[in-house]
Amino acid sequence: MEVPLLVTDFLDRARKYYGDQEAIVATTGERFTYDEFGDRADRFSAVLQARGIEKGDRVAVLDPNTHYHLEAAYGIMQLGAIHAPLNYRLTPDDYDYLLNDAGVKAIFADYEYAEKIEAVRDDVPTELFITNDPDAVEGEWEDVDALLEETDPEYDRPEMSEDDIITINYTSGTTGDPKGVCRTHRTESLHAQLVTIHHEITDDDVYLWTLPMFHVNGWGHIYAVTGIGAKHVCTRGVDAGQIFEDIAEEDVSFLCCAPTVLSMLGDYADANDVATEGENPMRVTAAGAAAPESVIEMVEEEFGWHFRQLYGATETGPLISTSATRRLIDEDSEERFALKKRQGIAPLATEVDVVDEDGDVVPWDDETIGEIVVKGNQVMDGYWEKPEATEEAFNDRREGWFHTGDLAVVNEHGMISIQDRDKDIIISGGENISSIELEDTLFDHEAVADVAVIPSPSEKWGETPKAFVVPSNEDPENPPISADELTEFTKARLAGYKVIHRIEFVDELPKTATGKIQKFELREQEWEDEDAMVGEG
Repeated sequence: MEVPLLVTDFLDRARKYYGDQEAIVATTGERFTYDEFGDRADRFSAVLQARGIEKGDRVAVLDPNTHYHLEAAYGIMQLGAIHAPLNYRLTPDDYDYLLNDAGVKAIFADYEYAEKIEAVRDDVPTELFITNDPDAVEGEWEDVDALLEETDPEYDRPEMSEDDIITINYTSGTTGDPKGVCRTHRTESLHAQLVTIHHEITDDDVYLWTLPMFHVNGWGHIYAVTGIGAKHVCTRGVDAGQIFEDIAEEDVSFLCCAPTVLSMLGDYADANDVATEGENPMRVTAAGAAAPESVIEMVEEEFGWHFRQLYGATETGPLISTSATRRLIDEDSEERFALKKRQGIAPLATEVDVVDEDGDVVPWDDETIGEIVVKGNQVMDGYWEKPEATEEAFNDRREGWFHTGDLAVVNEHGMISIQDRDKDIIISGGENISSIELEDTLFDHEAVADVAVIPSPSEKWGETPKAFVVPSNEDPENPPISADELTEFTKARLAGYKVIHRIEFVDELPKTATGKIQKFELREQEWEDEDAMVGEG
């Protein structure tokens, strides 16, 4: 029997079996059951349909992790319209580009960010502007709560195909202008099922939203957590004190985040007496960058949480691989933190290879570097109205596989470990140097709060590593350690050609909203006086 896979099935299932169970703990203090969540989503659908929104129309959501985002997402998708979540940390010019690129007809924007849309209102195709506090926003915005209250929940749900585009997720722009990643009912549904399996999500889970919902639909958790009938605990961003408070008061069992968030939690816990768990045992999945071993050790040994690494990309939903491999990691071994830092193995129904320039699989010797390519049902169909970029992404080293641009090695068990981005590998005197290895080394020093290593121009070697370091006291003018002392620290731990002789202290690193360091900004700054980058990094 063949039944179409539709993202609307997730909320439909939750309403059918968990209607009277608590679904959402809102940032406003309100609590909604799945029946109430579903009713508000229906009313949102009816509001949009009454204003002319049809199947295939793009509707944007600009919102932190509140209940409005969940309601709007399902309200949009129930009409067969395309959900376009936006990064809430962008500028008005960015929104001008995104809204025009996607041809967005309507937008829901949280009151805290709506002014950025108002600034470009006359330059975008959007006609319907909805917010949750119109009094806090200049211009003509409609009140979402008033609209939902005055609108009946009846709407006409169109016939939908699993191959219809249902969401457009924009890349975080670490390598240039964002591209709209087109995801269908099928790719979203199968990815959410993989997330449910490999994150071991169950109906008694309490999920804390620290990961932005806009980021690849919260890594699929707007579907997975809903469909399984678990509970969403919403937030308005990352606040360490509030996170610990929510964990204890709401008995949170699971959260996802970037490693930088875990470091922030560690710093807060060091300075404050906090409970790291409620009644439920805690687990955490980190992604966006490889967590330093010291952070993983802190999470497991000090917080008592179970840690796992996720590796992915916007184009893949994002799940490509995970270190949630209990049989491959001995929890009593000294090397368990190093193994959990690895990006791990592919999930079910997914093929992941590390290949050389000819597209051939590299040896599983943990030394030979190749590019990660992936093939699976969760991989995007293509970029929105960018056929050439789509063609390039799928047909470089190996035809028909998505090329990540990430360089990795593979150990004897098939667990991958990213060494660098293709453009971040440092080629010094003909030797390939992993910037991630250098960053991990510097992270081991207590005076280093954050770090990014990039290739820097060198007359002698062509390129040489340079580290941008955020000191632990966050004062680059008076750091608790000197650059020379850090160089000596790396000299004792690295091969001679990898030692970092160039170190610059900074107060912060350029990052995306999901915690990825935008190294291209640092590279452009470092190489602005050069004709070209030697290794094209």
